[in-house]
Amino acid sequence: MIYEFEGRTEKEAIDRAAEELGLERDSFDVEILEAHKSGLFKKGFVKIKVYTDKPVTLNPKKKTADYAEYSDDDEESFRQEPRGQPVFGDPLPKNQFEGNLIEFMEGLLEHMNYPGKVSVQFREDRKIGLKIDSEYSSILIGKKGKNLDALQLLANIYAGKNGDENIRVILDSENYRIRREENLVRMAYNIADKVRETRGSILLEPMNPFDRRLIHTTLNDISDIETKSEGEGLYKQVRVFYRGGGR
Repeated sequence: MIYEFEGRTEKEAIDRAAEELGLERDSFDVEILEAHKSGLFKKGFVKIKVYTDKPVTLNPKKKTADYAEYSDDDEESFRQEPRGQPVFGDPLPKNQFEGNLIEFMEGLLEHMNYPGKVSVQFREDRKIGLKIDSEYSSILIGKKGKNLDALQLLANIYAGKNGDENIRVILDSENYRIRREENLVRMAYNIADKVRETRGSILLEPMNPFDRRLIHTTLNDISDIETKSEGEGLYKQVRVFYRGGGR
């Protein structure tokens, strides 16, 4: 599930999330949505998004307007490839919103001097996938997909301000999302084998929330392996450790 909380500081917002959801701090991931420092005439403000698989016990006395709950379908659920029953086969825009979104993305690529053709890859309820075809795909994807993530963020900001804020945009190029997921799943199992051999722990590279989620869910059913996220901000690291072994 996905939740939103607010506070005067990041710590206050996180503490509020832990209290209202009845969870330990290391049992959920946090993404900072907004952050404004306090000044002489204004209070600080931080808005966070909380991601967790753990069962929550909401405190009805604590639930306020600072709290918002989403179902898995309201976000990408940390998965980058389409879920459910996506509709493929029609790459052309079906309405003005899709047309404007494609025009925006192609214009953005042109201004970056990495032009490309953008088309619809799939459609789902409250979700649309866009595909970039460009001779500069490797640059647009970037190291570990960071450039593609940044472009996807811009696409979602545009969609929220110029269409339906509930529609999520998934941006891909050269099937990077699927290939990345396959590689992460293989890596997760290999890391689990090494951790089991050493009875220790391994700290993975910084990852976005969606990649971290994939690591957590891949290893979740392995009885002697545990995972947890460490660090602050959007790009955190996942620690894989032997259950009962050193953390």
